[in-house]
Parts: sequence; C-alpha cells; structure tokens
Amino acid sequence: MEKSITIEERFGMRIRELRNLQHMSQEELAFCCQLSKNYVSDVERGRRNVSLKAIEKFAHGLNVNLIELFRY
Repeated sequence: MEKSITIEERFGMRIRELRNLQHMSQEELAFCCQLSKNYVSDVERGRRNVSLKAIEKFAHGLNVNLIELFRY
C-alpha cells in the first residue's frame, strides 16, 4: 500500500521549493523568518505541525503572499 503524503509534508515541500527558487539556505530563511534553523529543517521534512503565526513568518521571510505557501 502506498503511503499518502500528509499536509505537513506537502507544506514542507512547498517551503523548500520556494526557498530553493530564491537560492536561500535554511539558515538564511530561518534568519528572515526569525525562526531557528532546526525548526525550518523540521518543517521542510514534514515533522512539525506549523502554527498560523509561523506560516505568516514563512510568507514574510520568503516575501510571498500567504496563498503562495499553499499552491502545491
């Protein structure tokens, strides 16, 4: 049976995609978002259930509208 991708994993893949499109490291993104590098890494691997406040920080740090974070 094939494992379905969780919403946390889909969101994390989108964060990684947007970060890579901007040629940013996880450390640079963490700095821009005022989050820890470990937190960014965990989010990108789908290991965190991200809060609305953190979602807003990711949008700000990536300089995108909130909706862009959910265009999988």
